[in-house]
Amino acid sequence: MAAIIEVRNLHKRYRDTVAVEDVSLSVQAGEIFGILGPNGAGKSTTVECIAGIRAPDRGSITVTGIDPLRDRRAATERVGVQLQSGQLPERLQVAEALALYSSFYPEPADWRELMDSLGLAGKAKTRYGKLSGGQKQRLSIALALVGNPRVAILDELTTGLDPQARRDTWSLIENVRARGVTIVLVTHFMEEAERLCDRIALIDAGRVVTVDTPAGLTARAGVEQRFEFRPSAAFADGLLTGLPEVSRVERRGDLVVVAGADGALSAVTTVLAQHGVAVRQLRVSQTSLEDAFVTITQSVAKEQS
Repeated sequence: MAAIIEVRNLHKRYRDTVAVEDVSLSVQAGEIFGILGPNGAGKSTTVECIAGIRAPDRGSITVTGIDPLRDRRAATERVGVQLQSGQLPERLQVAEALALYSSFYPEPADWRELMDSLGLAGKAKTRYGKLSGGQKQRLSIALALVGNPRVAILDELTTGLDPQARRDTWSLIENVRARGVTIVLVTHFMEEAERLCDRIALIDAGRVVTVDTPAGLTARAGVEQRFEFRPSAAFADGLLTGLPEVSRVERRGDLVVVAGADGALSAVTTVLAQHGVAVRQLRVSQTSLEDAFVTITQSVAKEQS
């Protein structure tokens, strides 16, 4: 796939604060590319520079082959943006907002069709101030897409939404990608990034720590496998701690918690079965993207110290 966004050595400072230190990344056409990191990591500043909203102090950016800052008109037509702090007038109706934004573009999408596909047809005459949080986010997506962009930048799209509204929004994002739009998704929700993104750039303290697929990040982190269970009979901890795959055994009342390398679960269940102990109420904790993020960023910090 061809790269549709190229960022090289991006740097942005606000007075005495360096928001983006040295960010380089490449986004492929047709993918959902996540930018993940804690609050204050430089995520929003990075995408605002990509969209041409902010001027970087140094570095280069191309989006669909153009410099978004030098060619603002083309960038506006090719890139749809939903910013974290976006707001509309309280009395503006949904249909009025879409019709207005549609008039800004030479070849806009059919805003009525867009309104319908995003589940807003029944809210066409509803004022912005009367919309729920989830409905406002749907409208934000519609406004980002009404110009028929090739790229959509969605910044902290689901912050403040309840769990059901967040999952509904995730489905909408997947549908947007199915329309052929490349998506740059900024988030600090690990589950969101893991669910939606083809690749993820982990950003911390204004720098890209690494870029990989969600599965690749968790594999590279090398986080231990963890599981817990209730045994059918008593046994000595030494039965498990003596296994090469097991690094730690803890007791929490009648609950046994085990941590270890790949293969630990199989080794534990086998040796317990050999001693007549059955494993009950087994719960396995998969290595999460959050585990990977913490492990990778801590490792990089140690290397730089």
